[in-house]
Amino acid sequence: MEKRRQALSEINVTPFVDVMLVLLIIFMVTAPLLQQGIDVNLPQAKGKEMTPAERIVITVKKDGKIYLDNAAVPMESLQAKLSRLTDREVFLKADKDVPYGMVVTVMGELREIGIEKLGMVTEPKARIK
Repeated sequence: MEKRRQALSEINVTPFVDVMLVLLIIFMVTAPLLQQGIDVNLPQAKGKEMTPAERIVITVKKDGKIYLDNAAVPMESLQAKLSRLTDREVFLKADKDVPYGMVVTVMGELREIGIEKLGMVTEPKARIK
């Protein structure tokens, strides 16, 4: 009588689990780094969250500096940089401590270019129960 060797049909999941844990740690470490941007203390307001799309974000920091997406732009050249981008959505993020006049000045520049639809970015208001 001959003894036949049967193939081992069990799957060893230990290497799979090791790889998945390493990937989990890598993603946990890199996820906070992916959210880059300019630190602005936004005011709170009610409203629904906007869907991410092709858009331009203009940020006005507390010290009065203006950023177009993540690049600093002086007020004088803001109109020139935005004049060719009138077909995209424009969102304005302004620190809540920025003087109202500064925000109105930026909005006036956008109106002169021909941007009629301007979204104001705010933080969701915390609900107190």
